[in-house]
Amino acid sequence: MPIRDTSAQDRPLATAAGGQARTRRGWLLAGGIAGTVVLLAAWLLSGWSAGSRSFDADRVRIATVERGDLVRDISAEGRVIAANSPILYAVAGGTVLLHVVAGDAVKQGQALAEIDSPELRSKLAQEEATLASVEAEASRAALDAQLARSTARKLLDQAQIERQAALRDLERNQRAFDGGAVAQIDVARAQDALRSADIGLQHAQQDYGLQDRGAGLDIRNKRLLADRQRAVVAELQRQVDALTLRAPFDGQVGQVQVAQRANVAANAPVLGVVDLSRFEVEIKVPESFARDLAIGMPAQLASGSGQPFAGEVSAVSPEVVNGEVVARLRFKDKQPPGLRQNQRLSARILLDTRRNVLMVDRGPFLEQGGGASAYVMDGDSAVKRPIRIGASSLGAVEILDGAREGDRIVVSGSDQFGDAERVVIH
Repeated sequence: MPIRDTSAQDRPLATAAGGQARTRRGWLLAGGIAGTVVLLAAWLLSGWSAGSRSFDADRVRIATVERGDLVRDISAEGRVIAANSPILYAVAGGTVLLHVVAGDAVKQGQALAEIDSPELRSKLAQEEATLASVEAEASRAALDAQLARSTARKLLDQAQIERQAALRDLERNQRAFDGGAVAQIDVARAQDALRSADIGLQHAQQDYGLQDRGAGLDIRNKRLLADRQRAVVAELQRQVDALTLRAPFDGQVGQVQVAQRANVAANAPVLGVVDLSRFEVEIKVPESFARDLAIGMPAQLASGSGQPFAGEVSAVSPEVVNGEVVARLRFKDKQPPGLRQNQRLSARILLDTRRNVLMVDRGPFLEQGGGASAYVMDGDSAVKRPIRIGASSLGAVEILDGAREGDRIVVSGSDQFGDAERVVIH
């Protein structure tokens, strides 16, 4: 028995109907592709509106704006240096005779080295001889002045006696004339003699005053010359005494910069002396904090054991070198025992404390935006926003305007954003 199939049920369709069906399917496929393209364009457009560029979140650091106390301080590593470590120099050229070596403990006034300078010693001897000559001239000038005064006084006394004699002669002739014993001419001669004696006495008094002034000027001139020469000798004597280099205080000999019996020039360094009882700590501070440093600011210094010691700023360099300023700190009460030069210590300088302020972690965004702008997160986008900053410390910076508590700011990595106003961070 034959198996029946569906061939009897199949009917052939017209060719026109089959073409319409294929056309409809083509339009449906084209519409689907067009819808997909529109959706993709809308997604790209939304991404473009959210940010012109996108960056990986691992390449940036974001910090949250918080409210709290901003402690402005400076932390730095410093090295121990001697507060007093002068270098002794040769005051004249000559041969050096050393009495100590580097590391020797010395007492104040102890002779450390001697410089043999025959030229300086010879010059001192010559000036001392000149001083003796000038002093002798000053003594001679004083003697000559005394003789001149004595002579002038003698002439003055003689003029006074002559006037007294002329006065008595006039009185005698006047009495004789009144008695009729002498003629009028004799009285006139006596009057002329008295006037002559008066003139002689007047000139004698003037000569005595002039001789006294002249003698005084000569003595003063000679004494000034002697004083000048005495100062020259005193200075040379000081230089000769300074040929022996002595310790200015109790301490230790530092670096010796000349060899034994070496010939040195004038003003050449010979050796240094270190005061072991007083140490200071030298630190380097970034230029941005230099304007806030002031002498006398409190500080804390910690040794290797971590025990803090009170200190204060003792000096601040007036110049900036490689973006840093050198400052010195001294121990306020006591210094750690066993300090050595160039030993490392940690230092912390407290500038001030700002209470209850908005602040965010410090980062490169301060320099990149000049402190006037920052990228603030808005969802997955970082929007460039103007801000105003205040005080800053090594770890945080105060926000005065442009951000609120809880805002998130890109504190590092924003240099890769360029000048974009909005970027996507994913």
